[in-house]
Amino acid sequence: MLKGRVHKYGANVDTDAIIPARYLNVTEPAELAKHCMEDIDRDFVTEVKPGDIIMAATNFGCGSSREHAPLAIKAAGISCVIAGTFARIFFRNAINIGLPLLECEQAVNGTEAGDTLEVDLFSGEIKNLTRGEVFTARPYPDFMAELISSGGLIEYTRNRLAGRRI
Repeated sequence: MLKGRVHKYGANVDTDAIIPARYLNVTEPAELAKHCMEDIDRDFVTEVKPGDIIMAATNFGCGSSREHAPLAIKAAGISCVIAGTFARIFFRNAINIGLPLLECEQAVNGTEAGDTLEVDLFSGEIKNLTRGEVFTARPYPDFMAELISSGGLIEYTRNRLAGRRI
């Protein structure tokens, strides 16, 4: 179960907005986190708290296929991203590093910046604790749930090679 405060954005937030191209030579997650969202939300890095949630309208993560974008979000302490839709390459990159994403347009429409959400990734239930509303996103298939629980593709593979299952 995840719980955090919402940082909300509009449609078509591209990977350049998530992590500006001038930081693509940076590979350290903690350093990327310092610049996450800075071109569209100067206050994000000072206001974000571990466990917070990013919420956006549609086509979140569009643009280039850079893996830096979901990595910066995860390193900033974001527990999950909820959007109406995601760019497919961003979706796959996020899952590969263990950053949970949920698609739920109703939750986006029924939530404002600053609201507090409680999210059950495995049932897809999104509770807006501020407004007393409940939304349902499609839960992950078992394989993807295991991949997310493992912390991403690399840890999932390590666990499988060692004969461990989450």
